[in-house]
Amino acid sequence: MTNSKDYSHIIDCLRTKKRCLWLNECLLPDCHPDQSILAGIADAGARFRRCEPLLAALFNELGPTDGRIESPLTEVGKLAACSPVTAPGAWFIKRDDLLPVAGSIKARGGFHEVLAYAEKLALDHGIINPASDRRSLAGEAARELFSAHKILVGSTGNLGLAIGTLSAALGFRSEVHMSADARQWKKDRLLARGVAVVEHQGDYSTAVATARSLMKESDYFVDDEASALLFYGYATAALELKMQLHAAGRKVNSQTPLLVYLPCGVGGAPGGITVGLKAIFGPDVHCFFAEPVASPCMLLQLCSGQTGPVSVSEIGLDNKTEADGLAVGQASLLVARHIQDMLAGVFTVSDDELYENMALVEKYLGFLLEPSAAAGLRGPMWLNETEAGREYLKTHQIVPDHATHVIWATGGSLVPELQRIHYRDMAEMKLRALERKEMRPSSFSLVG
Repeated sequence: MTNSKDYSHIIDCLRTKKRCLWLNECLLPDCHPDQSILAGIADAGARFRRCEPLLAALFNELGPTDGRIESPLTEVGKLAACSPVTAPGAWFIKRDDLLPVAGSIKARGGFHEVLAYAEKLALDHGIINPASDRRSLAGEAARELFSAHKILVGSTGNLGLAIGTLSAALGFRSEVHMSADARQWKKDRLLARGVAVVEHQGDYSTAVATARSLMKESDYFVDDEASALLFYGYATAALELKMQLHAAGRKVNSQTPLLVYLPCGVGGAPGGITVGLKAIFGPDVHCFFAEPVASPCMLLQLCSGQTGPVSVSEIGLDNKTEADGLAVGQASLLVARHIQDMLAGVFTVSDDELYENMALVEKYLGFLLEPSAAAGLRGPMWLNETEAGREYLKTHQIVPDHATHVIWATGGSLVPELQRIHYRDMAEMKLRALERKEMRPSSFSLVG
C-alpha cells in the first residue's frame, strides 16, 4: 500500500492530539469490491442463514428473531433538532449496541468466524454434511469433537466477548487474551461462561501477539488484525441496513446520498461494513471513521505512505483512551488495503467528546451507549460546519438537506449497573461543561 501525497502536516496534527478531519484524496467514488470479496460476503450471509436455527437453539435471546443477528435502525431527528450536535438531513443511529447475546458490533464478525470453524471441523470429521441441519453442531458428537479444540483470540474487550461466548456455547475450550485497558466487567462475563481470560499489561497489539504465539496444533487463532472471516461477517450488516432504510422510506441515490459514521479500532468491523455498503450503494454512500485522538491508527496507516504496519507509538502517542474498544495502536493492514480507495475520511475525537456524545444521546434519546460507541456522533457536524467538510459536500454534489446520516453505535447494552453509574457521572459532568459553551466550527482543528 503506497500513497505519494505528503501528509506530514496531518501527522503533526495527530502527534499533538488535535481533533481533526482528514479527507481521503485517494477516494475513488466508483470503486467497488472485487469479485473475491463479494463472494466472501455472500458466503458469510449464507452461513448466517443456515446457522440461524442453531443460534436460536443455543441462545434464548435469539428466539424472537429466529436466530438472526440483527439490530434496529432508530430515527433520531430529535437529537439533530434539539441538541448542540446538529446538521441538516435525516439522522439515524444503527443500534449494534443492542445486538443479542454479545451486545456489540463484534457479534457479527466474531460469531461468523466461530461458526465457520465449527462447520469445517464437523464436515471434516463426518459429523455433518453440507445439507445437514446446523443444529447438529450443538449435538453430543459435535460437542465431544469441539472440546478437543481451543479457540484463542486477542481483544480489547468486545471481540473477546463475542468469540468466547459462542465458543463456550458450542463446547470449545476458549482463551481470550485481553489488554489491561479492557473493562473488568467484560472479563467477568467471560469468566462466568467458563472462558479462560489472560490479562496483559501491554496494549491490544501485545494481547494479539501473545495469543498468536501460544497456538498449538489443535488450536485455532482468531486474528483480529488479519482475518477475512471476521471481515466478511461484519460486511453482512450492509444488506441489513439497506432493508431497514427502505422500510424507513429513505432512498439511497445520487440525489439522496447515505453518509455513515463508524467508530474504528483495528478496523475490521468498520472496514467490513464500508466494503459491504460500497458493494450495494457504490458512489452514493460515503463512509467516515471516528478514532480517538490517542489512537488514530487507521488514519495514520492510510496517510503514512507505508506498506508495512505503523504504530501510533511511532509518533509519540500513548494509545490511552476511555474508548477501550478503540484503544488500538496499529491498524489492520488487511483492512487498510481493502478500504484505501473506498473510505471518504476519518475524524478524531477526544475523551471529553466521547462522554459528551454519550450524555447527549442519553439526554435526548433516553438510552446509554459506551463512550466508544458514541464516537461517530459529530460526523455530520464536521461535514456541515467546517470549510473542508463543506468543500467535500460540494465536490460530491451532496445537498445537506437531502442526506441520510447513519451513526453506527457499536456497544453498550451489556454494561453493568455500576459501570453505568460511573459513565453517567462522567457524562453529566461533561454535558454541564458542554452546555456552558457554544459549540461552533471554530472549536475544530482542521486538516485534510
